Amino acid sequence: MTVSKFASPSLAGLGNQLALVAIIGMLSYAFVDQIYFGELPCPLCLMQRMGFVIIGFALVLNIRCGAHSAHYGWGIIGGLVGMMVSLRQVLLHILPGDKGFGATFLELHFYTWAFVGYVGLIAGLAILLMLPNRDVRSRSLIANILVISFITIVFANLVSTLLECGIGPCADDPVQYDGWIWLCNRFGF
Repeated sequence: MTVSKFASPSLAGLGNQLALVAIIGMLSYAFVDQIYFGELPCPLCLMQRMGFVIIGFALVLNIRCGAHSAHYGWGIIGGLVGMMVSLRQVLLHILPGDKGFGATFLELHFYTWAFVGYVGLIAGLAILLMLPNRDVRSRSLIANILVISFITIVFANLVSTLLECGIGPCADDPVQYDGWIWLCNRFGF
């Protein structure tokens, strides 16, 4: 099978690309909130981002290498892990009078939105896995932009996490970039 740069994607291909757009959107919004609003992610927030990254890499594998049940399986496992972490954080702040951790978006905290996102993505991956047309490989301009955008946002999150936590454990309630402070002290910036 040859992959055309101009062919429109199949329904499964479109679903994989739209799911990747959702992942890029969620990771980008969290990253902008961190950089622009100064809201440093807690360790549970970082683990939720890792769940989205695992799902994103499974989608990239589908888009680049073709649909495979193992790719969907990794995406579902990443979604389940992220969903458990976000549910844990929801349950930590469920008591009446608890203001929760971090800012809200449309009256819900980001970890609550993460839980909703994981439920939707897991359901979407399950549906994509059941579609008969598994022709999802794409080298189109849109697919290339999505893959490059995803890799870029993952790399940016990795760098920001290293600057926030350094090479040790992250602070439970981070208020500064400990890794950056360590670098400045170590190399005299």
